[in-house]
Amino acid sequence: MAREVLRSKTRMEEVVHNWKAHVHKLSETLSLCEMASAEDDAEVLADISLAFNALVTSVRQEELKLMLGSEDDSGNAIMAINAGAGGTESQDWVEMLLRMYLRWAEGRGFLTSVVDLLPGDEAGIKNVTITIAGDYAYGYAKAETGIHRLVRISPFDTSGRRHTSFASVFVSPEIDEDITVEIDDNDLRIDTYRATGAGGQHVNKTDSAVRITHLPTGIVAQCQNERSQHKNRAMALKILRSRLYEMKLQEQQDKNDEANKTKKDIGWGSQIRSYILHPYKMVKDHRTNFEVGNTQKILDGDIDDLIEAYLLARQHRD
Repeated sequence: MAREVLRSKTRMEEVVHNWKAHVHKLSETLSLCEMASAEDDAEVLADISLAFNALVTSVRQEELKLMLGSEDDSGNAIMAINAGAGGTESQDWVEMLLRMYLRWAEGRGFLTSVVDLLPGDEAGIKNVTITIAGDYAYGYAKAETGIHRLVRISPFDTSGRRHTSFASVFVSPEIDEDITVEIDDNDLRIDTYRATGAGGQHVNKTDSAVRITHLPTGIVAQCQNERSQHKNRAMALKILRSRLYEMKLQEQQDKNDEANKTKKDIGWGSQIRSYILHPYKMVKDHRTNFEVGNTQKILDGDIDDLIEAYLLARQHRD
């Protein structure tokens, strides 16, 4: 309890410190602007304009953080992406989404690690799990939980027909070691297997990969990126604990939400976002009706506007 209070105190102090710094920066910028205007110094005014735009961006980020009030929002995230029906098409879509999220995380200064990856039979990825580490990584990334739909001319169809592919994204908080999630060892089935894909001779030639199944819930967590079976087991357990914790949070939220509004956000068949590459180009988030015409920008990881629109809409809904 004391540690959690101290952590909350530290977060609040950081928020206050950042806002004071922004106020001070704005005051300095305004004073400099008045001086440059009086002297009609175009070069300095141009520099001030750039500084002001950077300040606006920084303030916008602080405002977003204020929308992330959950105790888990400020921590790290675990993201799982799974292909839907459609074989190679959907598996290629998973690989595209993985690239998008890795580039988004890189742009925000988050650290990422692929902890498990199952390649597709011909191309793409069947499923992949990554960790995203950084301030408020979970708070931002959780906006991506749900079904993502892609419409395009298939590169795998020699007839050049249009295909629709689905992939699910599920984000859970990487829970702190202080948080207790009780797991009965008798409820676990632990399997070891040989890792697939890149990873070096040792990884691919020994049964170092670990898959843990939580029998009461059917939740499966696995890891294959470490050379040691012991390390893979520890990471798989960490992922399992995080998913069980997220499940508990969701159950509590459902009980408090009479309309069960959040269920459709994560239900298969009710996509949260569509990425249309043919016959026109548009990305539309169906939860907010926010649209972006530059699809390549989004697929290159520039998804902050979509996340911000979702956070704003959720704040108004709550």
